[in-house]
Amino acid sequence: MLMQLPRHLHTLLLFTWTDYKTIFLPITAFACATAPLHSASRLLQAWSWIWLHQLMCNVSNQARSKEEDVLNRPWRPLPSGRVSEAAAVRLRHLTVLVCLLHSYMCGWDMVAVTAGLMLTTYFYDNVGLASHHLGKSLCNIGGYTAFEIGATKLVGDTRALDHISWIAVVISGTLIFTTVHTQDFPDVEGDAKLGRVTFPIYAPETARLFTICAMVIWSLFLCWFWKVDTGVSTAMFALGLFVGLRFYWWRTPEHDARSYLIYNIWLMLAHLLPVKGRMQGTNID
Repeated sequence: MLMQLPRHLHTLLLFTWTDYKTIFLPITAFACATAPLHSASRLLQAWSWIWLHQLMCNVSNQARSKEEDVLNRPWRPLPSGRVSEAAAVRLRHLTVLVCLLHSYMCGWDMVAVTAGLMLTTYFYDNVGLASHHLGKSLCNIGGYTAFEIGATKLVGDTRALDHISWIAVVISGTLIFTTVHTQDFPDVEGDAKLGRVTFPIYAPETARLFTICAMVIWSLFLCWFWKVDTGVSTAMFALGLFVGLRFYWWRTPEHDARSYLIYNIWLMLAHLLPVKGRMQGTNID
Protein backbone atom coordinates (compact mmCIF):
# COMPACT_ATOMS: atom_id res chain seq x y z
CA MET A 1 0.00 0.00 0.00
CA LEU A 2 2.75 2.43 0.97
CA MET A 3 4.62 1.53 -2.21
CA GLN A 4 1.64 2.78 -4.21
CA LEU A 5 1.34 6.06 -2.29
CA PRO A 6 3.55 8.13 -4.67
CA ARG A 7 1.52 6.89 -7.63
CA HIS A 8 -1.78 7.76 -5.94
CA LEU A 9 -0.51 11.23 -5.00
CA HIS A 10 0.65 11.75 -8.58
CA THR A 11 -2.81 10.75 -9.81
CA LEU A 12 -4.47 13.31 -7.50
CA LEU A 13 -2.01 15.93 -8.76
CA LEU A 14 -2.97 15.13 -12.36
CA PHE A 15 -6.68 15.48 -11.54
CA THR A 16 -6.09 18.99 -10.16
CA TRP A 17 -3.17 20.16 -12.31
CA THR A 18 -4.94 22.46 -14.78
CA ASP A 19 -6.82 24.36 -12.06
CA TYR A 20 -3.98 25.56 -9.84
CA LYS A 21 -3.73 28.60 -12.09
CA THR A 22 -7.51 29.01 -12.45
CA ILE A 23 -8.78 28.18 -8.93
CA PHE A 24 -6.14 27.54 -6.27
CA LEU A 25 -3.90 30.58 -6.79
CA PRO A 26 -6.57 33.18 -7.73
CA ILE A 27 -8.87 32.09 -4.88
CA THR A 28 -5.96 32.23 -2.42
CA ALA A 29 -5.06 35.72 -3.63
CA PHE A 30 -8.67 36.87 -3.37
CA ALA A 31 -9.17 35.52 0.14
CA CYS A 32 -5.89 36.89 1.52
CA ALA A 33 -6.59 40.33 0.03
CA THR A 34 -10.26 40.50 0.98
CA ALA A 35 -10.38 38.95 4.47
CA PRO A 36 -7.47 39.92 4.99
CA LEU A 37 -5.09 37.11 6.00
CA HIS A 38 -5.02 36.60 9.78
CA SER A 39 -2.26 34.02 10.30
CA ALA A 40 -0.22 31.26 8.67
CA SER A 41 -2.36 28.59 10.34
CA ARG A 42 -5.51 30.11 8.84
CA LEU A 43 -3.84 30.12 5.43
CA LEU A 44 -2.96 26.42 5.73
CA GLN A 45 -6.54 25.64 6.75
CA ALA A 46 -7.85 27.57 3.75
CA TRP A 47 -5.38 25.85 1.42
CA SER A 48 -6.54 22.41 2.52
CA TRP A 49 -10.19 23.44 2.08
CA ILE A 50 -9.59 24.92 -1.37
CA TRP A 51 -7.56 21.95 -2.59
CA LEU A 52 -10.02 19.31 -1.38
CA HIS A 53 -12.96 21.13 -2.96
CA GLN A 54 -10.97 21.68 -6.14
CA LEU A 55 -10.27 17.95 -6.23
CA MET A 56 -13.98 17.22 -5.74
CA CYS A 57 -14.90 19.44 -8.68
CA ASN A 58 -12.08 18.12 -10.89
CA VAL A 59 -12.92 14.46 -10.30
CA SER A 60 -16.63 15.09 -10.87
CA ASN A 61 -15.93 16.86 -14.15
CA GLN A 62 -13.30 14.46 -15.46
CA ALA A 63 -15.35 11.37 -14.58
CA ARG A 64 -17.79 12.51 -17.28
CA SER A 65 -15.43 14.11 -19.81
CA LYS A 66 -13.11 11.29 -20.85
CA GLU A 67 -13.93 11.76 -24.55
CA GLU A 68 -13.13 15.47 -24.36
CA ASP A 69 -9.90 14.86 -22.46
CA VAL A 70 -8.74 12.32 -25.03
CA LEU A 71 -8.72 15.22 -27.50
CA ASN A 72 -7.70 18.13 -25.27
CA ARG A 73 -5.78 16.68 -22.29
CA PRO A 74 -4.77 13.06 -22.94
CA TRP A 75 -2.36 13.08 -19.95
CA ARG A 76 -5.21 13.23 -17.40
CA PRO A 77 -5.85 10.13 -15.25
CA LEU A 78 -8.82 8.71 -17.22
CA PRO A 79 -7.67 9.07 -20.86
CA SER A 80 -4.13 8.00 -19.92
CA GLY A 81 -5.47 4.82 -18.29
CA ARG A 82 -4.21 5.53 -14.78
CA VAL A 83 -7.79 5.41 -13.40
CA SER A 84 -10.89 3.61 -14.64
CA GLU A 85 -14.24 5.35 -14.95
CA ALA A 86 -15.65 3.22 -12.12
CA ALA A 87 -12.75 4.18 -9.86
CA ALA A 88 -13.23 7.85 -10.74
CA VAL A 89 -16.90 7.66 -9.74
CA ARG A 90 -15.95 6.05 -6.41
CA LEU A 91 -13.33 8.73 -5.85
CA ARG A 92 -15.93 11.38 -6.62
CA HIS A 93 -18.23 10.03 -3.91
CA LEU A 94 -15.32 9.84 -1.47
CA THR A 95 -14.25 13.44 -2.12
CA VAL A 96 -17.81 14.66 -1.48
CA LEU A 97 -17.79 12.98 1.93
CA VAL A 98 -14.31 14.28 2.76
CA CYS A 99 -15.27 17.84 1.78
CA LEU A 100 -18.45 17.72 3.87
CA LEU A 101 -16.49 16.39 6.84
CA HIS A 102 -13.78 19.02 6.46
CA SER A 103 -16.38 21.80 6.32
CA TYR A 104 -18.31 20.32 9.26
CA MET A 105 -15.14 20.52 11.36
CA CYS A 106 -14.94 24.22 10.44
CA GLY A 107 -18.60 24.99 11.16
CA TRP A 108 -22.10 24.71 9.73
CA ASP A 109 -21.65 27.89 7.69
CA MET A 110 -18.85 26.14 5.80
CA VAL A 111 -21.07 23.09 5.25
CA ALA A 112 -23.55 25.43 3.55
CA VAL A 113 -20.78 26.71 1.27
CA THR A 114 -19.77 23.15 0.39
CA ALA A 115 -23.39 22.26 -0.32
CA GLY A 116 -23.67 25.23 -2.67
CA LEU A 117 -20.53 24.18 -4.52
CA MET A 118 -21.79 20.60 -4.75
CA LEU A 119 -25.10 21.81 -6.22
CA THR A 120 -23.28 23.93 -8.79
CA THR A 121 -21.06 20.98 -9.71
CA TYR A 122 -24.12 18.75 -10.10
CA PHE A 123 -25.77 21.16 -12.54
CA TYR A 124 -22.50 21.61 -14.42
CA ASP A 125 -21.65 17.93 -14.83
CA ASN A 126 -24.84 15.91 -14.38
CA VAL A 127 -27.50 18.22 -15.78
CA GLY A 128 -25.26 19.17 -18.68
CA LEU A 129 -25.03 22.96 -18.33
CA ALA A 130 -21.35 22.70 -19.22
CA SER A 131 -22.36 22.08 -22.83
CA HIS A 132 -23.85 25.56 -23.33
CA HIS A 133 -21.95 28.81 -22.99
CA LEU A 134 -24.58 30.57 -20.86
CA GLY A 135 -25.11 27.62 -18.51
CA LYS A 136 -21.38 27.14 -18.21
CA SER A 137 -20.86 30.80 -17.31
CA LEU A 138 -23.61 30.70 -14.67
CA CYS A 139 -22.13 27.58 -13.10
CA ASN A 140 -18.71 29.18 -13.08
CA ILE A 141 -20.14 32.14 -11.16
CA GLY A 142 -21.61 29.77 -8.58
CA GLY A 143 -18.40 27.78 -8.32
CA TYR A 144 -16.01 30.72 -8.07
CA THR A 145 -18.11 32.66 -5.56
CA ALA A 146 -18.49 29.53 -3.39
CA PHE A 147 -14.72 29.07 -3.38
CA GLU A 148 -14.20 32.77 -2.61
CA ILE A 149 -16.72 32.88 0.23
CA GLY A 150 -15.37 29.71 1.83
CA ALA A 151 -11.71 30.69 1.55
CA THR A 152 -12.34 34.24 2.79
CA LYS A 153 -14.20 32.92 5.82
CA LEU A 154 -11.26 30.69 6.70
CA VAL A 155 -8.30 33.05 6.30
CA GLY A 156 -9.68 36.08 8.17
CA ASP A 157 -9.91 36.82 11.88
CA THR A 158 -13.70 36.46 11.74
CA ARG A 159 -16.00 34.12 9.83
CA ALA A 160 -18.53 36.87 9.10
CA LEU A 161 -17.97 38.64 5.78
CA ASP A 162 -18.26 42.42 5.99
CA HIS A 163 -19.53 44.73 3.25
CA ILE A 164 -16.11 45.01 1.58
CA SER A 165 -15.87 41.22 1.31
CA TRP A 166 -19.37 40.90 -0.12
CA ILE A 167 -18.76 43.70 -2.62
CA ALA A 168 -15.54 41.98 -3.70
CA VAL A 169 -17.37 38.65 -4.14
CA VAL A 170 -20.12 40.25 -6.26
CA ILE A 171 -17.60 42.08 -8.45
CA SER A 172 -15.52 38.93 -8.85
CA GLY A 173 -18.56 36.85 -9.80
CA THR A 174 -19.54 39.36 -12.47
CA LEU A 175 -15.96 39.49 -13.74
CA ILE A 176 -15.87 35.71 -14.05
CA PHE A 177 -19.23 35.65 -15.85
CA THR A 178 -17.96 38.04 -18.52
CA THR A 179 -14.46 36.63 -19.02
CA VAL A 180 -14.56 32.91 -18.17
CA HIS A 181 -15.13 32.05 -21.84
CA THR A 182 -11.40 32.65 -22.34
CA GLN A 183 -10.81 29.12 -21.02
CA ASP A 184 -12.71 27.74 -24.02
CA PHE A 185 -10.49 29.25 -26.73
CA PRO A 186 -7.76 26.56 -26.49
CA ASP A 187 -10.38 23.76 -26.52
CA VAL A 188 -12.45 24.83 -29.54
CA GLU A 189 -11.49 21.83 -31.67
CA GLY A 190 -12.26 19.25 -29.01
CA ASP A 191 -15.46 20.96 -27.85
CA ALA A 192 -16.73 21.20 -31.43
CA LYS A 193 -16.20 17.48 -32.02
CA LEU A 194 -18.21 16.75 -28.87
CA GLY A 195 -21.06 19.03 -29.94
CA ARG A 196 -20.56 21.64 -27.23
CA VAL A 197 -21.73 25.19 -27.86
CA THR A 198 -19.22 27.48 -26.18
CA PHE A 199 -18.97 31.21 -26.85
CA PRO A 200 -15.83 30.86 -29.04
CA ILE A 201 -17.68 28.21 -31.12
CA TYR A 202 -21.04 29.99 -31.22
CA ALA A 203 -19.57 33.37 -32.21
CA PRO A 204 -15.81 33.05 -32.80
CA GLU A 205 -15.10 36.58 -34.03
CA THR A 206 -17.48 38.26 -31.59
CA ALA A 207 -16.00 36.28 -28.69
CA ARG A 208 -12.51 37.57 -29.42
CA LEU A 209 -13.64 41.18 -29.91
CA PHE A 210 -15.71 40.93 -26.72
CA THR A 211 -12.64 39.69 -24.86
CA ILE A 212 -10.64 42.79 -25.79
CA CYS A 213 -13.46 45.08 -24.63
CA ALA A 214 -14.05 43.10 -21.42
CA MET A 215 -10.38 43.05 -20.44
CA VAL A 216 -9.98 46.80 -21.01
CA ILE A 217 -13.23 47.79 -19.29
CA TRP A 218 -12.62 45.54 -16.28
CA SER A 219 -9.05 46.79 -15.89
CA LEU A 220 -10.25 50.40 -15.85
CA PHE A 221 -13.26 49.75 -13.61
CA LEU A 222 -11.41 47.69 -11.00
CA CYS A 223 -8.64 50.25 -10.63
CA TRP A 224 -11.20 53.07 -10.37
CA PHE A 225 -13.43 51.24 -7.92
CA TRP A 226 -10.67 50.11 -5.57
CA LYS A 227 -8.93 53.51 -5.92
CA VAL A 228 -5.48 52.14 -6.72
CA ASP A 229 -2.60 54.41 -7.65
CA THR A 230 -1.56 55.42 -11.14
CA GLY A 231 1.29 52.93 -11.41
CA VAL A 232 -0.87 49.92 -10.57
CA SER A 233 -3.67 51.20 -12.79
CA THR A 234 -1.32 51.57 -15.74
CA ALA A 235 0.10 48.07 -15.23
CA MET A 236 -3.38 46.50 -14.92
CA PHE A 237 -4.62 48.31 -18.03
CA ALA A 238 -1.54 47.36 -20.05
CA LEU A 239 -1.75 43.71 -19.03
CA GLY A 240 -5.51 43.55 -19.67
CA LEU A 241 -5.10 45.10 -23.11
CA PHE A 242 -2.22 42.76 -23.88
CA VAL A 243 -4.31 39.70 -22.97
CA GLY A 244 -7.24 40.87 -25.09
CA LEU A 245 -5.05 41.60 -28.10
CA ARG A 246 -3.26 38.25 -27.76
CA PHE A 247 -6.56 36.39 -27.93
CA TYR A 248 -7.54 38.40 -31.01
CA TRP A 249 -4.29 38.31 -32.95
CA TRP A 250 -2.90 34.86 -32.15
CA ARG A 251 -5.51 32.13 -32.57
CA THR A 252 -3.79 28.75 -32.62
CA PRO A 253 -4.58 26.39 -29.70
CA GLU A 254 -1.03 26.82 -28.44
CA HIS A 255 -1.29 30.62 -28.50
CA ASP A 256 -4.73 30.52 -26.89
CA ALA A 257 -3.39 28.32 -24.08
CA ARG A 258 -0.57 30.79 -23.43
CA SER A 259 -3.01 33.71 -23.58
CA TYR A 260 -5.25 31.97 -21.06
CA LEU A 261 -2.29 31.51 -18.74
CA ILE A 262 -1.55 35.24 -18.91
CA TYR A 263 -5.25 35.95 -18.35
CA ASN A 264 -5.03 34.01 -15.08
CA ILE A 265 -2.08 36.13 -14.01
CA TRP A 266 -4.21 39.20 -14.69
CA LEU A 267 -7.10 37.61 -12.77
CA MET A 268 -4.91 36.91 -9.75
CA LEU A 269 -3.70 40.51 -9.75
CA ALA A 270 -7.31 41.70 -10.04
CA HIS A 271 -8.17 39.61 -7.00
CA LEU A 272 -5.46 41.38 -5.00
CA LEU A 273 -6.95 44.83 -5.56
CA PRO A 274 -9.46 44.61 -2.65
CA VAL A 275 -6.44 45.10 -0.38
CA LYS A 276 -6.74 48.78 -1.28
CA GLY A 277 -10.42 48.77 -0.34
CA ARG A 278 -9.60 47.09 2.97
CA MET A 279 -6.98 49.76 3.70
CA GLN A 280 -9.53 52.50 3.02
CA GLY A 281 -12.22 50.79 5.12
CA THR A 282 -15.63 52.40 4.94
CA ASN A 283 -14.65 54.68 2.06
CA ILE A 284 -15.54 51.83 -0.30
CA ASP A 285 -19.32 51.66 -0.70
